Amino acid sequence: MKIAVIGAGLIGRKHIDLVSNAGWLSAIVDPDPAAKILAETCGVNWFHTVQDCFESDIPDGAIIATPNQLHVQHGLDCVNSGVPVLIEKPIADLSAAATALVRAADDKGVPILVGHHRRHNPLIKAAKSAIENGQLGDIVAVHAQFWLYKPNDYFSVQWRSQKGGGPVFINLIHDIDLLRHLCGEVISLQAMESNGARGFEVEDTAVILMRFENGALGTVTVSDSVVAPWSWELTSGENPAYSKTPMSCYKIGGSQASLALPDMSMWKHEGERSWWAPIEQGSSPFMQADPLEIQLQHFKEVIEGNTSPLVSGHEGVQTLRVVEAIKLAAASGETQHL
Repeated sequence: MKIAVIGAGLIGRKHIDLVSNAGWLSAIVDPDPAAKILAETCGVNWFHTVQDCFESDIPDGAIIATPNQLHVQHGLDCVNSGVPVLIEKPIADLSAAATALVRAADDKGVPILVGHHRRHNPLIKAAKSAIENGQLGDIVAVHAQFWLYKPNDYFSVQWRSQKGGGPVFINLIHDIDLLRHLCGEVISLQAMESNGARGFEVEDTAVILMRFENGALGTVTVSDSVVAPWSWELTSGENPAYSKTPMSCYKIGGSQASLALPDMSMWKHEGERSWWAPIEQGSSPFMQADPLEIQLQHFKEVIEGNTSPLVSGHEGVQTLRVVEAIKLAAASGETQHL
C-alpha cells in the first residue's frame, strides 16, 4: 500500500504520522522547504507539486490536507490519474466546484472520501445505533455548541482569517456533518454571525436555527473567541492535544429519552413520562479508539475495493451545502431552504 499525503500543515502532519506508522507513506507533497525536511526524516520522497509526484510514481491512494481553496484542484489531479483520494473537510470551499469534482470522480469510477472523521468514532456509532433503535423515540430538539478560544498565533496562517476560513467552515462543518448523520437532513435554516471579537474578514461567532426533515428543530452556536469548555475538541478526548473537560457539547432530545454527547449520558423516565416523575440518568458503553486511525484503515479497504466510503464525496457536498446556506442566511438575513 502506497499513500501520498498532499499538504504538510497542521492536519497534514497528523495524517503523515498515521500513514507513516502504518508503513504506507510513499511521498509528501508540499512546496514548503520544511516539508522536504519532514520527508527526509520519514525516509520518503518529497515533491513540490502533485503532478511531479504522479509523474514519478502513481500511489495507491492520496490524502489531501491542503488549504480549502485548493481541495478541488488537487482532487481533480488525483481523479484524473485514477488515484482514490481522501480529502480533508470541507471537500471544497464552494459546493458547485465540489459537485463538479464528485461528478468527475463518478465518471471515472474513482472513490472520494471526505475527512469527516468523527463519523468513524465508536461513540458516534453507538449514538447512531441508539437513535436508530428507537431508544430516544422521535427526535424533537437538538442543541450543539462549539465554544473555545483560539490563540492569536493560530491566525498566523493567513487563510484562516480570510474568506473560506473562519470557524463555520473550519470547525462547525464537523458538527453539522454529525447532526446530519445522527438526526437527518436539514431542510431550512436561519443564521446570524459576527466578527466583532477579532475583526477579521470572516466571522468569529455565529448562531444558527435549523429545521430537520423529520420535523425536529435545532440550535447551534459557534465561537472561537470564547473561553469555555463546550466543544467537541475539549469534551471528546478525541485529540490529546486538547485538555479534556467532563462536559457535553451536543444534546439530542427525543420523545422517549434524551442523549448528551460525547459522554453518552441518556436521561429518561423509567415509568410514566412526566415532569412530576423521577428522571434517571444512564449511559451506553462504547470502546475508545482514534477515529483518524479507523478512517485510515477504512481508506485502505476502499482502495482495495473491499468497501464503499462511509463519508463519500456526495455526503461531503451535502454537508458543505448546509454550511454555505448558513453563510448565506447570515449575510442576507433570510431563511434558506435546502
